[in-house]
Amino acid sequence: MGRDVPALVFTREDRRRYREKMHTCLDVLALMLRESTFESERPRVGLEIELNLVDDDGLPAMRNTEVLRAIADPAWSSELGRFNLEINIPPRELTTGGPGAWEQAIRDALNHAEDRAAAVGAHLIMIGILPTLGEGHVGEAALSGDPRYRLLNEQIFAARGEDLRIVVDGVERLSTYADTITPEAACTSTQFHLQVSPRDFAGYWNAAQAVAGVQIALAANSPFLFGRELWRESRIPLFEQATDTRPEEIKAQGVRPRVWFGERWITSVFDLFEENVRYFPALLPLCDDEDPRAAHERGDVPELGELTLHNGTIYRWNRPVYAVTDSGPHLRIENRVLPAGPTVADTLANGAFYYGLTRALVDEDRPIWTRMSFSVAEENLHSASRDGIDARLYWPGMGEVPVTELVLRRLLPLAHRGLELAGMDAAWREPLLGIIEQRCLTARNGALWQVETVHHLERGGTDRREALRRMTRTYMDYMHLNAAAHTWPVD
Repeated sequence: MGRDVPALVFTREDRRRYREKMHTCLDVLALMLRESTFESERPRVGLEIELNLVDDDGLPAMRNTEVLRAIADPAWSSELGRFNLEINIPPRELTTGGPGAWEQAIRDALNHAEDRAAAVGAHLIMIGILPTLGEGHVGEAALSGDPRYRLLNEQIFAARGEDLRIVVDGVERLSTYADTITPEAACTSTQFHLQVSPRDFAGYWNAAQAVAGVQIALAANSPFLFGRELWRESRIPLFEQATDTRPEEIKAQGVRPRVWFGERWITSVFDLFEENVRYFPALLPLCDDEDPRAAHERGDVPELGELTLHNGTIYRWNRPVYAVTDSGPHLRIENRVLPAGPTVADTLANGAFYYGLTRALVDEDRPIWTRMSFSVAEENLHSASRDGIDARLYWPGMGEVPVTELVLRRLLPLAHRGLELAGMDAAWREPLLGIIEQRCLTARNGALWQVETVHHLERGGTDRREALRRMTRTYMDYMHLNAAAHTWPVD
């Protein structure tokens, strides 16, 4: 959501005014898109990483308030759970300083935060779902102190009218109920941002949707939830269910979920914001003082506050973002499919693959979204989440193939080409995309290492709870070494 909100009780009048303001914002956005007033000369990339906090034993540490105070850096912020933090890495041009400079900046920020956290008895871990997290850790007391999270929790349950049911059938089965949205806090992600022009937005968003399943298969890192082995990327079904405002009867009527892949390829960024307003009732109907139409008419840049707040409560896997900075308004795509971790090296390899591949796909004469149905792209997402690097995915011209074969034969050369088009020479590309290549050749990623390590410990007589704890501690040691996860030994 990214914005502070007060604790309030909303009236019917609040909701009516908010709907009217959102429609006004939409009208103004349409005008701005026609006038091409957006910053796009210096396209930038950005990165957000959500992390978990643990104690010396690798168990959840509900200490984000103390840790944030110790870090004392505005780049860091709270997240939904008291055991979560998020860092917002400053945006940059993709080729500025080379990948080594970006990696060093990220590692320096994380190491500084780890040192400060350790001083108050906590440690940071980049992992999709914290393996030691239990159902007892995600009650109401685990909600962060920021009023926006409690307000969001209240509004989701007011819309549902009943507790959440979370069911995941994987290697093992999870079936449980929750009376808060705190299980969502179990999901920690890496979010890649890509600034694009209005003219190019639809192509890049469509390309990002088409490759979402491939991204997840390669980078899966969330095989355990509440002590059970589920999907290789269990974040996906958990997040889809943990913020669902629909009781069963509403689902049966075909109402869209708030965690949403979408339902069609788009022709403009306007399509996405218009869908938001048309399909989803407001969870937080807070009106700004700004009159966006008046601001636009006098030559100011409108903030479109109602539209952007509403957008932040609809959890697309590739989310459109409208933002205003000192240099003017811009549009970007927030790619939200990937889990956090395992290492900074893995993270930057994932980013290089995503940025390069989408650039190359947009540049093709016959774009991928003209040759693949949208529903197949969504099926790929869920197949990849279930099976990880062992997934078989559909791709035009190849049919259904192992994802490792798809990447090695078709997509990795495209990612190289896309990065070259973006101005990144081979000396920069090879180390980054080499990690992706080795993942495919070894068929190993973070999720597989976690599962194999826990099974190895269990075969030695360790029970599941202790095996998860020991695996988490070992994971943290390798994470700090920053060697890509496909090289981690199982012992």
